[in-house]
Amino acid sequence: MRNIILTTLLTSTIIRSEAQTASVDPLDALVKKLEPKTIAWRRDFHQHPELGNREFRTAKIVAQHLRSLGLEVKEGVGKTGVVGILKGGKPGPVVGLRADMDALPVTERVDLPFASKEKTTYNGQEVGVMHACGHDTHVAMLMTAAEILSGMKNDLAGTVKFVFQPAEEGAPAGEEGGAALMIKEGVLDNPKVDAMFGLHINAQTPVGQIKYREKGMMAESDWFSIKIKGRQSHGAQPWLGIDPVAIGAQIINSLQTIVSRQSDLTQNPVVISTTVFKGGVRENIIPEEATLSGTIRTLDKGMRDDVWARIERTAKNIAEASGATAEVTIEAKTGVTYNDPKLTQAMLPSLQKATNGNAQVMNAVMGAEDFSFFSEKIPSLYLYVGGMSANKDPKTTAAHHTPDFQIDESGMKTGVKTLVQLVLDYSKVYKKSI
Repeated sequence: MRNIILTTLLTSTIIRSEAQTASVDPLDALVKKLEPKTIAWRRDFHQHPELGNREFRTAKIVAQHLRSLGLEVKEGVGKTGVVGILKGGKPGPVVGLRADMDALPVTERVDLPFASKEKTTYNGQEVGVMHACGHDTHVAMLMTAAEILSGMKNDLAGTVKFVFQPAEEGAPAGEEGGAALMIKEGVLDNPKVDAMFGLHINAQTPVGQIKYREKGMMAESDWFSIKIKGRQSHGAQPWLGIDPVAIGAQIINSLQTIVSRQSDLTQNPVVISTTVFKGGVRENIIPEEATLSGTIRTLDKGMRDDVWARIERTAKNIAEASGATAEVTIEAKTGVTYNDPKLTQAMLPSLQKATNGNAQVMNAVMGAEDFSFFSEKIPSLYLYVGGMSANKDPKTTAAHHTPDFQIDESGMKTGVKTLVQLVLDYSKVYKKSI
């Protein structure tokens, strides 16, 4: 009887041990093993940020790492972009993974041992330089994903293009840049990319969570400029002139009625923000000209076209009513960041697996992303990965593009695992679709 009991206990112990061993995800183990390296890369990039089209140091480090993995590497794509090509040992699709590399003209205020002290000149002003949007984490996560996938090369079905992109925040004045320039220079060709994946760390999303949305996830960004030409006069005799400053104030207020009274917000949101108002050089002189400029955000092409027309009509008619003229210029900066519905649904099991069931649908965001240029060309999926500590309140956490922006580095593990999981699973989805 005693032997039977011992045998039973031993058998149950072995079964439990085997079950525990089987439950350990090898990918989790790889991601965890490489986490110190991921963090070290991120901190190095954070301490040495570079603005768009000037990511020389960052690009050099990325290229060296990709070459050390045995990848085919192309440098100088889209100014300072780097592309690594990993050819798997089995036939399959071509998957693109993208990370943006540029920082922002923001002076860091976060007390970190690796805080940025960099300064530069931007638009004629001396400014600080900071990774105030988390692109340093994007680069580090994609470098780690490249290392993991390279180690699986023989069993990998298809090809992976690792796209390290400059100037997501916009190229310097007078220069091309970003995703649009990389596409123009052939980043989606030779070999042709079948699907593109990207992610963005988010300071208001809890660590360990992925957020996604089908169709329009992030807004189109358009920039407008309105030049008002009146007639100059002495500030003490406004009746002798036509005041472009007063007219400009009327236009600013009236632009908001396009949102609140003229747009069907039950379809999709619209944002019009006037952010610059320039006019005059002296307190007692009514100027001849004033200029307004700002941004328009929409998630629907039809609404975008309608808003453009209403802005032009509103500005010109208000100016004409006062005897002035208004010249309106509107420029499309990015398109809608659009997640292909079929691709999103097909990859949802991968997102749930990468997050242990913590992938959640999000509301649309009125911020913009030039990843939209990829989604206009090929089926794409763009995601948010959590970068907020569990004890934080998203309402009080410092926003992106601010001096106090901060990321919980433990969230990068989820990002790395998600990128790798998407690649491994897409080949199965691709086979079913052909």
